[in-house]
Amino acid sequence: MSAADEETALLGLAPVAPDRTTAYGPHPDQVVDLYGPRPEGGAGAAASGPLVVLLHGGFWRAAYDRRHLSPLAAALAGQGLPVALAEYRRVGAGGGAPRTFEDVAAAVEAAAGDRRRDVVLVGHSAGGHLALLAAARPGTPVRRVIAVSPVADLARAHELGLSDGAVAELLGTGPGFAARLAAADPVRHPPVGVPVTILHGTDDPDVPPDLSRRYAAASPETTTLRELPGVGHYAPVTPGTPGFAALLALLRPPRST
Repeated sequence: MSAADEETALLGLAPVAPDRTTAYGPHPDQVVDLYGPRPEGGAGAAASGPLVVLLHGGFWRAAYDRRHLSPLAAALAGQGLPVALAEYRRVGAGGGAPRTFEDVAAAVEAAAGDRRRDVVLVGHSAGGHLALLAAARPGTPVRRVIAVSPVADLARAHELGLSDGAVAELLGTGPGFAARLAAADPVRHPPVGVPVTILHGTDDPDVPPDLSRRYAAASPETTTLRELPGVGHYAPVTPGTPGFAALLALLRPPRST
């Protein structure tokens, strides 16, 4: 599969309904979809892994919601992993800084419940940015982050004008922009004591892998960067691809023999 075909492959998958949905606030987007372990995982479908809290991307815009990652959530549940697919307010529908960030933090707390010692936060693209930022909040229940093709260096993303100025839309222009950018940039706020693994395709046309390289260089003690040769932006979150297999290997605990 070429990098150019990856978006079509992911968005062509039918959404998968969750087992249940729970609200963490009054807004319609303040919800978390829960997927329990499913029989297609065979013997491995018993819940034995960490709770995966999943954050979708879409450059923080309301046009993109969590449904495109529901096949990923269901596939992970089929491998024995309980999954919480979080929604949050986005630009154009009541979101933007700081509301989007507050929602993500609240969603993670609500999903974690009594599993606070066993939470892995997985974010894709702009969701990777949100995952890195949420893991840096004091008192977070997150114990590990896997950021997939993340917007990990927000200042550089703004300089490049990614997705027609998405960073400026997220933060709002005008007075105080520089301070808002600094506060929301994961490069400037690596999570303390929370290990980070980044998966990034070398052929990503949407989020340059250099952003992940810059993040890893800024926090080498806590960050592991795994580049996927020939992979684009969407394959790691598309079930059945080698990129998905790489993500799954990071999530599933080793089986005892």
